[in-house]
Amino acid sequence: MLNRYVVWRRALLVVLIVAAALFLLRLHQANGAEQPAESVAAGHRLAEAWCMECHAIGPIITSVKKVPPDFAAVADRPSTTTLSLKVFLKTSHPTMPNIIIGPSEADDLANYIMSLKRDY
Repeated sequence: MLNRYVVWRRALLVVLIVAAALFLLRLHQANGAEQPAESVAAGHRLAEAWCMECHAIGPIITSVKKVPPDFAAVADRPSTTTLSLKVFLKTSHPTMPNIIIGPSEADDLANYIMSLKRDY
């Protein structure tokens, strides 16, 4: 009976260590680390499929104010962060189509939009 408890404790300890490592890895990526190229490319593909009917999705040269805004202008706003984009993408808005965006798709779109941020 004692051996079973030892095995369960060790298994629980391993699960906790793995969960903590995954959590810390996620925090590291949320800390401004460069986003993987695959995620940015996937976000670009999603933007082409879902967003380009209304938004300019790539970098543009003109500074004309547009409604809806182009993605480069969104990325350049001081208040725009990857997290704020993910929250925005998961919230319905009356002026946008009601597209159901999964967590990984929101990550990819947010990473793509943030990749358009210009350094001034």
